[in-house]
Amino acid sequence: MNLSLLLCAVLVLWIVPAVLAAEAAKTLDVWPGAAPGEKGDIGPEKWEAPPKNEIPPITRLTNVTKPTIAIYPPPKAKNTGTAVLICPGGGYSILAMNHEGEDVATWLNSIGVTGIVLRYRVPARKGQPRHLAPLQDAQRAMSLVRAQAKQLEINPDRIGILGFSAGANLAAIASTNFDQRQYEALDDTDKVSCRPDFAVLLYSAWLVDEKTKVLLPEVRVTPQTPPVFFAHAGDDKICAESSIQMHLALRQAKVPTELHVFEGGGHGFGMRPIPHPIAGWPGLCEQWLRTRKLIPNP
Repeated sequence: MNLSLLLCAVLVLWIVPAVLAAEAAKTLDVWPGAAPGEKGDIGPEKWEAPPKNEIPPITRLTNVTKPTIAIYPPPKAKNTGTAVLICPGGGYSILAMNHEGEDVATWLNSIGVTGIVLRYRVPARKGQPRHLAPLQDAQRAMSLVRAQAKQLEINPDRIGILGFSAGANLAAIASTNFDQRQYEALDDTDKVSCRPDFAVLLYSAWLVDEKTKVLLPEVRVTPQTPPVFFAHAGDDKICAESSIQMHLALRQAKVPTELHVFEGGGHGFGMRPIPHPIAGWPGLCEQWLRTRKLIPNP
């Protein structure tokens, strides 16, 4: 097989599952009206073209002002009742919607888990902490999913959160600040807990001070923090100390946690096939979910 045919085969294998999952998605608005603090100063939502040499291409979405959740249920016969809110990465500038979003939902469906892709607000709003608007969206989305658990055929006590890079930063802060809702309650949905029941953090960004490597104040680890699974590459441009220091804080708080730091793999691999052992993180995560009894053993 020549190189062109090989690349075409890779693209088909990578794109088709996401397309099939996308056709099955149900989309809900996170907010009943405008999201908190929106001023109408962000341009229209748009997709950014990937670089010509990017294979497989990453779909990049920006200028999100109307957050949504796309719900991807597994086949009914495989449904375990567990669900995961997925936070794509993108530096709080864009959202990498395929390999850190829809493709993750496809994998979760394969193990009987409902994948829920969150389109949170990007880019970061001027004059605010970069995580604030996304955190509001994540908290509301978590409450919304839990409030509709029966209709969505999920267990309200087994709803986790998963994120990549900036999305992992968001998932970490959402997992450690569920007791401090970042907006005024709007309706009965906001009376429902926004605490994730577990978290999966992939190449977490910006959890520690760049100089001291100490956890930042917004990462408020306590004994009530949910269990966390981490995976990070040692050669990542975003230092692995973000994952390591939060893992150590969780251990100190006696919260169940599992950490994997691999020698290589870089940053931003998501669900993409790369020639490094860290590409096997979904299998490790699946086993962790089974150990935590979040999904049953085969």
